[in-house]
Amino acid sequence: MFLAFELSDIVVVPFGFLLRILYQLVNNYGIALILFTLLVKVILLPLTMKSKKSMMQMSRLSPYVQALQKKYENDPQKQSEAIRNLYKEENCSTGSGCLWSLIPLFILIPLYTIVREPITYILGESEEVTVKIIEIIKAAAPEGTFGSNGSYYDQMTAAGLLPQYAELIKAQLPELSATTLEGVNFTFLGIDLAPVPSFNIFAWKAFTWGNIGAFLLPVVSAGSQVLTSWISRKMNNSVITDEKGLEDKETANNSSAAQTGKVMLYMMPAMTLIFGFSMPAAMSVYWIIQGLVSTVIDLILTKVYRKGYDEEDAARRLKALQEEAAEAEKERQRAERRAANPDGITENTSKKKLQQQAQKEREAAKAAAAREYKIRKGEYVEEEENTTQKTLSGIPDRPFCKGRAYDPNRYSVNNTEE
Repeated sequence: MFLAFELSDIVVVPFGFLLRILYQLVNNYGIALILFTLLVKVILLPLTMKSKKSMMQMSRLSPYVQALQKKYENDPQKQSEAIRNLYKEENCSTGSGCLWSLIPLFILIPLYTIVREPITYILGESEEVTVKIIEIIKAAAPEGTFGSNGSYYDQMTAAGLLPQYAELIKAQLPELSATTLEGVNFTFLGIDLAPVPSFNIFAWKAFTWGNIGAFLLPVVSAGSQVLTSWISRKMNNSVITDEKGLEDKETANNSSAAQTGKVMLYMMPAMTLIFGFSMPAAMSVYWIIQGLVSTVIDLILTKVYRKGYDEEDAARRLKALQEEAAEAEKERQRAERRAANPDGITENTSKKKLQQQAQKEREAAKAAAAREYKIRKGEYVEEEENTTQKTLSGIPDRPFCKGRAYDPNRYSVNNTEE
């Protein structure tokens, strides 16, 4: 039969149709729910990839963001503008990472409707026929069969009891198909996935595996969310490195993504645990599989996306090693000079002095060459040492070392006052 179409059915009807096809293939509600979760994760994989890439990119930019926060600590407006410009230059979307990570919560709402109304969405019966089926079973079933939750989960209870009351229902509703009369088998690994698990173990009528398993499903579901959040946080932090290409744990722990990860680490498991003991056990199966698959996908995507970051870090590490080697060589040379000159006595090796010394050496070499040439020619006459004219200042290197009032005869014998 065709379902009455409403606006909310844009999401619910396709999901219900998919779960119905899977259930007809495997004839097991638990396995069909697992396959449904896997297919939904595959369908949403492009969005998951986009979210993961954005989150890793934001984590990668954490050192630069923290540097800007420190630089403009006293100017929040300029700080926000600088961070926004940084994300824009790096083509990083700040909202997509968190937005797409909330998709499992958005899926939970239509899935909850499908799980809660299996006769409508899995067996494909109209609302009118569904109401009649529930009324027939309620009239024939013992009191208390439908529990104390009112009519909220009546479809789940009735769907499980359809085979038991098939003849009675067929007599009053002959148009029902054999598939509908077979009902829905909610048993999975010995656990009935239709009822809401009871948190109060003392209210159990018996400590059977069915009750214990139903109790463990929300607990395991919350544990899978802890594992998913922890691994996702660890993978995102692994791409945060310093200028030497080494993992920067301090920056990672102080980043905004890390703070959000800490909140999610506690919030998501707590929500999952609350939902697990407030909804049918089938929802916990979905959360468990969703968490485990998300963990595997997160590990794979991290390995794929961090290849480029690993190349950058390798280049940084190589550069840091080269700089350290150059500095070590300089220190070795300094140590050798210190060992050769322990007293620290050094010559004046200023640029001007070195130039003057080189000029003198060149002039001396020219003079020696000229003298050697004259000697070979027989024209050289040795000059007496005393023939060199003394400079006025008495300093050969500074021949014009005298002031304005310089008078070479000031203190001579002939200079007497009249």
